[in-house]
Parts: sequence; structure tokens; C-alpha cells
Amino acid sequence: MKKILDDIVLNKRLEIEIRRNVYPIKDFEFSPFFYRTPLSLNASVLEPGKSGIIAEFKRRSPSKGIINDKADVVEVTKAYSDSGASGISVLTDHDYFGGADEDLKAVATNRTSPLLRKEFILDPYQVLEARAIGADAILLIAAILSKKEIHDLGKLARSLGMEVLLELHAEDELEKISPDDSLFGINNRNLQSFEVSLEHSMRLADKLPAHCTKIAESGIDSPETALQLKKEGFHGFLIGEYFMRQQNPGEAFKNFALQLNLLNN
Repeated sequence: MKKILDDIVLNKRLEIEIRRNVYPIKDFEFSPFFYRTPLSLNASVLEPGKSGIIAEFKRRSPSKGIINDKADVVEVTKAYSDSGASGISVLTDHDYFGGADEDLKAVATNRTSPLLRKEFILDPYQVLEARAIGADAILLIAAILSKKEIHDLGKLARSLGMEVLLELHAEDELEKISPDDSLFGINNRNLQSFEVSLEHSMRLADKLPAHCTKIAESGIDSPETALQLKKEGFHGFLIGEYFMRQQNPGEAFKNFALQLNLLNN
């Protein structure tokens, strides 16, 4: 399984070089989204009355294959937002997840919730690109980045008004955290083996800096599981596969959020 992650990173580096030649950085400034004021994902997750859920649009994955290749990205994400999603996550990797920049652009045109670009970001080019296609926040994955890369990419994102969701899984990744990081995603799924462990994530979350915002990612398939994680100190959840596997992802999100609210009150 480790080879899959290595292959994704290698493929992404090649993709970046191709895109850099086709879409020069100077062209990004002509995007209608580049100077638009970003929405705060962090504030939205913590906002009273909202679900705390960052609802994801995902067509497929290397570990699960096709999840839902029929759903319309605008229709689904609008339903997420209308039912109280704290944020919308859109996969833009094409080769392994079936996503596209055009998906994020389509959602950004009429956004009502903060938009997270879910991508394997390795290079400053992708941060600027994220701003140009409408992202309010980006994901940085500690498993594939050095401490310096996380710092530099995060600094660039914040200079553009975007927020950073720093994804962690292994305990040794805690060494890569900087004082500027305040929004953390704890991935319940090991990116090397793709195994899910909620207990591992809870232990790791306890070691994060005080007063940070903690988001639980992956393997959350019931309101009861989300409530358990909430009681363990998580402020929000990034959930995609569970909703996308349902016949109507938007309706699935609405029911999940309602049940979570009932359990929490």
C-alpha cells in the first residue's frame, strides 16, 4: 500500500511540471476568484448551530475504487451547504481520485460555505493555483512534506488569505508543527496501509497544542461515531465516502447532521 502513496507523489510532481508550462503563474491573477475574500473554514467549523462537518465530494479512491461517478458536483455540494455543512471539500486530483480543478471552480462560482481544496500539495505553484480556482483553504499532508515545506507552503497560503488544514496521522509528524498552525486534521486512515483506527487518532489528538481546532478525518460512518469523537475533543469532521456511497449524498448528509444534532442535545 505504501507504494500507492509513493506513486501518487511521483505522479503529482510530474503533473505540476506539465501544468506549470501550460498554465503560467502570471495567468492566475486573471482568475475571478484570485482577489475574492476567502471564507474562514476554522470559524465556520466552530460556529454554534452548524454541524461541524466538512462534507466532501469524492468520485473514487485508490483503496476503494469507484465510489460515485454519477453525482453532479454542484448539485451535491449545494445540498451539503443548504443542510448546514461547515465546509465543503472537493478532490481535485484526477488520476487517483477522479477529481478536477473544474469541479472546485464550479462550486466556487456560487459558494455559500468555505471551500477546501483536497489535493496532494507539494509545490508553491499548487497553492497559487488553489487561490485561482476558488479555494478558501488548502490541505497539507504531513506524511509527504518536510517541516520546512509545511511552513513555507502554509505561509504562502496565509499570505493569500487562505487557511491551512494540516493533516497528521503518525506521532512523529507532530515535530513538523509550527506555531502558525491552528487547524489540524487527524486522519483515522493510515495513508501507508489504508487501515482505520479511531483509537490511534484519539491518542494523537491529545498531543496537539492547546486551543487548536481538531478535525477527525476518514472512517466516520455514523452519527454515533462522530459523537464519540466529539466527546474526545474533536471540533469537526471531514466526511465524504459515507455520503457519496448513498443514492442521494445530499439527503444522506442532511439525515446524518440531524441525527448528530439530536444525539448531541
